[in-house]
Amino acid sequence: MDFKLSQTTGHKISWIIFVVVPMALSVLFLYLAQREIPMGTAYAVWTGIGATGAFLIGILFFNDPATMWRMISVMFIIIGVVGLRIS
Repeated sequence: MDFKLSQTTGHKISWIIFVVVPMALSVLFLYLAQREIPMGTAYAVWTGIGATGAFLIGILFFNDPATMWRMISVMFIIIGVVGLRIS
């Protein structure tokens, strides 16, 4: 059986707050970014940061595998985001 942090007794509300507040801030920052850069670029950067962040958190805190191909794939995401931003 997999252990989920949101299923711990007595801590469910704190984990929900821990997730919802950064999500709300993330949407706010996406909105602010769209005022300065094209919407497609802002969204691609936003999703790339989210995907890379989730990948790293999974490896660091939840023992997700850090295989060479997974690392290379994340590097392609980062390269793509940087390329969109500077082009």
